[in-house]
Amino acid sequence: MERGKKKYIGIFGGTFDPPHKGHISIAEKAMKQLSLSVIYFVPAYLPPHKLDRDFVTAKQRLAMLKLAVKGHRNFKISTIELKRRGISYTIDTLKTFKSRFPKADFVLIIGADNLAQFYSWKSPKEILKLASIAVYKRKGFNRSFKKKDIAFQKIKGDLLQVSSTEIRQRLRNGVSVTKLLPKQIMQYIKRYSLYVNPPDSR
Repeated sequence: MERGKKKYIGIFGGTFDPPHKGHISIAEKAMKQLSLSVIYFVPAYLPPHKLDRDFVTAKQRLAMLKLAVKGHRNFKISTIELKRRGISYTIDTLKTFKSRFPKADFVLIIGADNLAQFYSWKSPKEILKLASIAVYKRKGFNRSFKKKDIAFQKIKGDLLQVSSTEIRQRLRNGVSVTKLLPKQIMQYIKRYSLYVNPPDSR
């Protein structure tokens, strides 16, 4: 996609709670297949003490994400949603990126689960004007790839089919996640005893 001096920027949003090898694999394949100049990971803001998840601060999620992208020269992190706090909409994030990089083209990297509900998002048609869509597989959402009303590119190849939710559950239950998490993130989680207690024990 990179022709001449044209910059193609991937935007990969999520809670990254925690970031795992699947996230990195998706980004690596997207970078190569879509010829992106850079991918920005955009961690979402989560209200403190949200009852349906273990309490991990935004600062800790950001620290783990920094560990995850370390050594990947073209992977960067944007904290605009963390700084914005409250509810962040994709359209607002895209507008911010467009204002910062007015000459760039953008590729929004989303899961098949998000593709399935794309038109329930705020200003979906405006999103499509600001960015093209690249979609990766998610368990149980293979039918989403057959959608004809949204133009998108499919991120191909074998992807680690695991979610952060599954990893949190494994950690709470004492099940090994060494194959799912980068070593440095596993060490960080152990150091700060993250994800070890069920939400109702706080």
